[in-house]
Amino acid sequence: MAGVLEAQPRQDAPGGTGPPGNAAESRNMRQVGHDDLQARSAYKGHVQEQNGRFIAYVGHHEGSALNPLTGTVEPNGNSIVDVTDPKNPVYLHHLPATVGSGARSLQTCAGDDLPNADPGTYFLHRETGNQAHEVWDVTDPSNPEFVVTIVDDLDGTHKNWWECDTGIAYLNVDIPGWHSNRHLQIFDLSDPHDPVFIRNYGLPGTQPFEDPTGLRLTGIHEPLVLDGRVYLAHGTGSDGILQILDRDKLLEGDPDDPFDPHNPTNEQLLFPVISRFDTPSYMGVHTAFPLLGVELPEYEGFEEGTPRDFVAVINESTSNECGESMHQMMFLLDITEVEQPMPVSNYQVPESEGGFCSRGGRFGAHSSNWDFTDVYYNRILWVSYFNAGVRGVDVRDPFNPVEIAHFIPAVTENTDPRDGKIAIQTNNVDVDDRGFVYTFDRANTGMHILEPTGQAKQIANLP
Repeated sequence: MAGVLEAQPRQDAPGGTGPPGNAAESRNMRQVGHDDLQARSAYKGHVQEQNGRFIAYVGHHEGSALNPLTGTVEPNGNSIVDVTDPKNPVYLHHLPATVGSGARSLQTCAGDDLPNADPGTYFLHRETGNQAHEVWDVTDPSNPEFVVTIVDDLDGTHKNWWECDTGIAYLNVDIPGWHSNRHLQIFDLSDPHDPVFIRNYGLPGTQPFEDPTGLRLTGIHEPLVLDGRVYLAHGTGSDGILQILDRDKLLEGDPDDPFDPHNPTNEQLLFPVISRFDTPSYMGVHTAFPLLGVELPEYEGFEEGTPRDFVAVINESTSNECGESMHQMMFLLDITEVEQPMPVSNYQVPESEGGFCSRGGRFGAHSSNWDFTDVYYNRILWVSYFNAGVRGVDVRDPFNPVEIAHFIPAVTENTDPRDGKIAIQTNNVDVDDRGFVYTFDRANTGMHILEPTGQAKQIANLP
């Protein structure tokens, strides 16, 4: 697999000084605002437009820190920040984990969108303490109110997907007794006050009553749902699996073979599967982001050349300073014939561009934006790359992805060392409908609010 990639000279952002890895570095991006998030290790972030405001909800890894708003040390949970004015973000509230510490993964939905919720309300679904899933009412983001515990007493949790238009929620869980470390529990959260269990789902062989010997049973990392398909990413940096499922078959099952929602058979787990793609052992499938209906003028002369469907697969680097078997990157699959995914290209940051293997911390990909805003969809995919910051990849031609922007934030007094070295660790990235790009730092450096400039701004669907 090989895509077109041009190494670009590094440029310091305005005001940046010092050696590479300490000063901000940028190309076709600029920093608009920043919040230190109380120096908590940040994971997933999501921006919700509510009542004329833009509110950023940020998940945090395990740990604890002082909350200056309360004057007490609190276990890490979720930061809630008003980013309506991106130049001057306002920290509204820290919502501590209710069990253990850490509440990495979250999503929000408006009551106006959920079929059975009250209009004018807003809800936050989060995992907490790696043990449970909860819903909070965040209609007043400065004063969240607890709604319900969906499920608890779990051996693990991770990234989830919540369909705001239907209320169906795909929860990443580790149920005691199952053989893989993560699988799905699906709930109807159309009324967030009254969760309704639908079913368990995992790879064949993961059920407690099956023999897992000899099977690749990599746990689910995250689900994503679009246009009637569920994209399940398994693994992080090794033994990756991409499953593409028929959503209706997943939720309803085979009418000729009614299933036990708690204990489905192997045949019942296979029923919704459209296709499966396994990576080599040294690659994972951390994130799977579909790029559907891509128009390719180059192929207009062919009977079935365009439009085409693709999925971007992003691996995760899991070791500091390249101490792993292979550089974790992004690669793209052509899924126009969805039953036969075909690798067509890749994108990676060259180590030689910035001496990233010796900068400290992780170097390699981690995830992409999850928001489908028209500003960027099928135009620019934003990929977090740990000590190489965030990368804007032109995906208008997925056969030839090209980097057109990047931003590596400057370290601060809060940046936490990794094996004795201070380095940015851009962990996750997301975007909003205004075109702002948000990055969240694993090494306690906070949230950076960015915007594209130059070529990147021209490619984006921005005014």
